[in-house]
Amino acid sequence: MFRSRALAITLGLAVCAGGAWGLQKAGILFPDWSAPEKGTYEAPHGRLGTTPTQPWTATTVEAAIGGKPLPGKVTTLVGEIVDYSCYLQVGKHGAKHRDCGQKCIDNGQPIGLLTKDGTLYLLMEEEHHPRRDSQTTFRKTAREHMAHVMEVTGTFTEVAGQRALYVQGYVAK
Repeated sequence: MFRSRALAITLGLAVCAGGAWGLQKAGILFPDWSAPEKGTYEAPHGRLGTTPTQPWTATTVEAAIGGKPLPGKVTTLVGEIVDYSCYLQVGKHGAKHRDCGQKCIDNGQPIGLLTKDGTLYLLMEEEHHPRRDSQTTFRKTAREHMAHVMEVTGTFTEVAGQRALYVQGYVAK
């Protein structure tokens, strides 16, 4: 009896505390801290990604277990290119964070796309083998567009709440 009552009190306090376990309100974190450097959600600065005829490329299908990648849907989103790690850790985005975000991308940190409603997507090169073998240029392109609002087309997939958009068209020639 004591254990279940103590557990109920602990859970009740956590729920009452609101963000005690990192719960956040919907929307962009610190929306007034720093605006994107270029583009708006209504008028993006430019486009990234080609529109694929199939969600996954041959190299992804080949690399998949049993030749069957997870479900994916070709999707176009509009959002700000952000450093995924800095945004999740300290909420930084926008023009004030451009230089830091570019350094983070240079050093292998993940790239994110922050939509108007505050949803954060991981951006990745779609082509599996070229990505694995450092034969893609998407990181360089995303770096150039850090803190810009862009229209991005790719293959959307979600696993256990983790959202990713896999972008095609950046295999080095």
